Amino acid sequence: MTTRVPFPRDPAGPAFPLGGSVKRRHITTALAVLSGATVLFFGLNFLLNPDGAPSGFGITPWPEGNADGYFAVKGVRDIAVAATVFLLLTIGQRRTLGWVVLIDAIIPLGDALTVLTHGGTYTTALSIHVSAAALVVLTAIMLLTESGQRPPERTHLTSSP
Repeated sequence: MTTRVPFPRDPAGPAFPLGGSVKRRHITTALAVLSGATVLFFGLNFLLNPDGAPSGFGITPWPEGNADGYFAVKGVRDIAVAATVFLLLTIGQRRTLGWVVLIDAIIPLGDALTVLTHGGTYTTALSIHVSAAALVVLTAIMLLTESGQRPPERTHLTSSP
């Protein structure tokens, strides 16, 4: 004879939505990780590669002397944004993360405006910065519309004497 014994649940663990939404939650988590990892990469690139990083940004890398502190400022800004994303994701504050990510969409939009007003091309502004903003907004919307319901408790079979 078999008896159903429920799997123990960690009450502090993250909430998983019901049914097919689990796949959506995985996609949303992957997008949040991608957002954090991308901005972390950009931040580290500007701090560790100040000669090469600006060319990928879309404007002429002119700062020299005291003005090259701009690269450090941008690098630290991006690392702080990434740290916020990873912290909220790690502690399971997905709704708060959604709002933070939505606010963070201002950054690539501001970057696109900077590119357009400082000699960059429309192609660069749209293909790099506006597309990044669109992905960030999509991630935020997905996080903000996730269901907070937990799935039904799973059980497994055990043998009983």
